[in-house]
Amino acid sequence: MLFMSHYVTHADYRHSNLLAFAKMPAGDEAGDGGDQLNLIGRWHGLDGRTGVAIFECDDPATVARWAMAWATTMDITLTPVVGDSEIKAIGATLQS
Repeated sequence: MLFMSHYVTHADYRHSNLLAFAKMPAGDEAGDGGDQLNLIGRWHGLDGRTGVAIFECDDPATVARWAMAWATTMDITLTPVVGDSEIKAIGATLQS
């Protein structure tokens, strides 16, 4: 199952969050959700305050725990997502 995470860092934490992220050893940033959470990719706004990430995980509770761990310093929206082929299959079932 794929999840899209969109984050907005609270203004008071922009600097400290970015500094902490920058100091993470290579590879640690992908593993902050544990073994069950597979980070597909993450992209950051140049403002240092916003971004998105795509995760693959079979357990929604694991994704929720990851988001709650950051919830004191940022607002996170989690959305289950599908790829092109899946949404096309769903669209094909619609009645016009």
